[in-house]
Amino acid sequence: MNLMDQMVDNPFLSSPRGLGSAVGGIRRGWDAREDENALYLKMDMPGLGKEHVKVSVEENTLVIKGQGEKETEEEESRRRYSTRVDLTPNLFKTDGIKAEMKNGVLKVVVPKVKEEERKDVFQVQID
Repeated sequence: MNLMDQMVDNPFLSSPRGLGSAVGGIRRGWDAREDENALYLKMDMPGLGKEHVKVSVEENTLVIKGQGEKETEEEESRRRYSTRVDLTPNLFKTDGIKAEMKNGVLKVVVPKVKEEERKDVFQVQID
């Protein structure tokens, strides 16, 4: 099952194999689409600049974290964003991930491994 199928099965609740967790387990401000070339994620993170956002990959899991600064000393909390996206091993090029932060919107492109490049797919000759 690909990531888009997982989202269609359960679009609002987070799951360990889906598009991670947001506040209260509901994904807000997310847009995700997948085609034969890549997985495209767009996440609204208003009030944050690229210096406040970190994108990393840990053991086939895309980790996105963001934390804004307190605007005033009286302010008790700051804006926080955190989500994890489990990437299917051998399907995505984790070393080719691109991220762009512009106007409070994070865009992440996770390229897919082309079928001819996959090392876990073998053609068997039929005799």
